[in-house]
Parts: sequence; C-alpha cells; structure tokens
Amino acid sequence: MTQAMRVCLTSEAAAAHWGKADISFEGDIARIHLQGADTLRQIQMAARKLRAQGIHNVALDGEGWDLSRQWQFAQGFVTAKAGWSIDWTGDAATRDALEQRMEAARFVRQLTNETPENLPPVKLATLAANWLKQLGGDKVSFRIIEGEQLLEEQWIGVHAVGRGSERPPAMLELDFNPLGDDAPVSVALVGKGITFDSGGYSLKASEGMLNMKCDMGGAATVTGALGLAIKSGLNKRVKLFLCCAENLVSGRAYKLGDILTYKNGVTVEVVNTDAEGRLVLADGLQAASATGAPFIIDAATLTGAAVMAVGGNYNAIFSPDAAVLELAKTKASAVAERVWPLPLDPWHKDMCPSAYADTANSRPVKGGGAGGASNAAGFLWRFVREDAKWLHIDLAGSFEDSAGALWAAGATTHGVLTIAELLKD
Repeated sequence: MTQAMRVCLTSEAAAAHWGKADISFEGDIARIHLQGADTLRQIQMAARKLRAQGIHNVALDGEGWDLSRQWQFAQGFVTAKAGWSIDWTGDAATRDALEQRMEAARFVRQLTNETPENLPPVKLATLAANWLKQLGGDKVSFRIIEGEQLLEEQWIGVHAVGRGSERPPAMLELDFNPLGDDAPVSVALVGKGITFDSGGYSLKASEGMLNMKCDMGGAATVTGALGLAIKSGLNKRVKLFLCCAENLVSGRAYKLGDILTYKNGVTVEVVNTDAEGRLVLADGLQAASATGAPFIIDAATLTGAAVMAVGGNYNAIFSPDAAVLELAKTKASAVAERVWPLPLDPWHKDMCPSAYADTANSRPVKGGGAGGASNAAGFLWRFVREDAKWLHIDLAGSFEDSAGALWAAGATTHGVLTIAELLKD
C-alpha cells in the first residue's frame, strides 16, 4: 500500500533555502506555510501544487485543520480521474461531516464529468432519483415524465429543447417528505439538466461545445445539495424538479422563430436556440410554483455573461428580494463558498422583446447582449409564483474547462454546500 504524505499547517515562514515557497518538505511531511488573510485560498492552491507534483495520497495532520480548511484542501486536491485519497483529521463529528460532503461531491462530480454519450436525459433523471431514494428510503417518491408525455402535461420548454435528439427529454418530479402526506412543501428545487448543448441551430463553435457535458451541472448541484441535506438529517418537505434534455440539431429540432406557449399562457419567441436553459427552467419553475412552496431555488449553468461578470470563483445570485440575497450570502460564507448578487429589477422581464410573442428567449445578438445574465433572470421571473421567495443561482463556478491554480479540470461542486445550508435553514 502506498504511504500517504502527511500534510501540516504552519504560520511560520519556510526556511531560507526554500525561498518564498509556500510549501516545504521534510521526509514524508509537507508543510503549508500560511501567510496573509485568505488562508482558505492558500490551502486550496497548495493542494493543487501537491497534486501537480504527483502526490496522490495524503493524511492531514497536526493543528489548525478545522472543517473548512480540510474541505478547502480537498477541493484543490481531488481530480476527475481516480487514484487519490485523503485521510481526514479531527474529532468524529468533523470526520463524519467531511465524509458526508465528500459522498455528495463525488456523486455530483461523477454525473457532471460523465460523457454525454453515457448520460442521456432519462438516465440523468433516473440516476438522480435512485441516489436520493437510496439516501431517503420511503421518505422519497418520484416520477419521470418523458418524451411525448411532456406535451400531454404541457411541459412545453423541456419537450421543445429536447425533441431534436433521438433520446427523449425528461422531467424528474421528486418528493422528499419526512413529515407525512399533509405536510406543506417548505422548499422547491429546480435544476437545469441539459446533458449536452450543441447550441441547436444557433450552433456553438467547436471549442465552445467541447465541455458542454457540464450543462447539466445545475441538476447535479441541486441533487447533490438535497442528498447532503438528507444525510445531515433534513426534517422538512422538499420537492425537486430536474429539467433534462439534449439540445441537438436534426430535422425534428426546434427552430429560430418558433413560438412556444407555456402552461401559464406566456408566449415565447425563440430567437436563439442556444438560450435553451431558460426554456427548460421555465417549466421547472412553474412546477415548483404549483407546489405552494414559500421558497424556490433554481440552479443552472445558464449564461456566459455571469462568468464574465463574477469569474469562475463565484456563483452569481439573483432575487427580487434583498433579504433572500443576504441569506444566500450568509449561508455561502458559512461554508466557505462564494456568491455575488447581480441586478434584477422588474424591467429586466422586458429586456428580451418580441414583435410576435410576450417575450423572446434572448436578444438576437452575440451572448444575449449587455446585461445578459440579468435579462435571463428576468425571463425566468415570469414563471415564478408571485408570493414565493425565489433565488436564482447562475453557476459560474461549477465547472473548470482546464486545470488552474485552485481547481482541477471538470466539476468543482461549488454551490452544493450553499444550497444544502439553505435547505437546513
């Protein structure tokens, strides 16, 4: 068995012969030398450096390893490929919490990093449902609506986006109910589950399409968050809706100029088939609204505009309610994740005008034009029940196209802990 390298923390500077290095080595011990205020970032970067040097097995040791520091190290150390291990330190409660997080993160990574050929829409819905059923037992019930049945139940957006593929689109409706049949739904979760996004007839360039297996990251994130909350003893009723489809080009694919009439009567002109995420989320948000849940959370890898605005180390958040934004910021901070609010005003609902329908699904310019992330949120707002508290999370930080200073290539799981904390509140 390969011996694990012990990794310790110290606030002392490295010995002179190490220069300005933030990691030093002595035998089978690596020391991370913490300098400055943002120790969590330093720890994650140090973990990436250790992995880059070919170190695959570590044991965290010594003083200073609290829950957040150990988790931040793990976030930098793990990779999409197997063959690594981390031995936690601390008391039983800390180790148990870390293992619960790791189980949820491992599930999210496996789903998000899976090849699009191996993860068609119905399979995504099925894997998510079965994992939550495994965790929640008889407290979990679900059904999967697929193919033409979506039209019968008026889930227009999921059907339209997914009809171009030979593999049918699907919506997962899942109910976690530990309280009994008459219990009210406390929170409804909605996830974007585009298992591959070619852009449709608004075809992406090859380099922009390469990593579009990650476009179901919203579905994976909300599923992982609910699973983590269940493992942590969640005792409230939560409903989950995953909107799953492949956005492909074919003779059956939806087209520019099509008009979709949604269940709530809103008509939408399609001016960009690559703005498909909001079309499927519109169905999920209506389904979530119909549950009567006072709090609705959706998560989606929705816009490049959010990535341009906040970068890859934050997730962008939107809500018409300032108190909801503050709650999300507080919960994210408590688990060392980063969110940042972007503008959302009532007039954002009208920023994608159409001469033929109530709204278009985007603006007919590259990237949706200025304020694209806010305009997308404004579009979604049309499908949220008026009296519900609503949080929209644009997952700018949930996937890395290539390895960097903080993350390996692939799914990061950034956002899972924030949503799990919101569920517990």
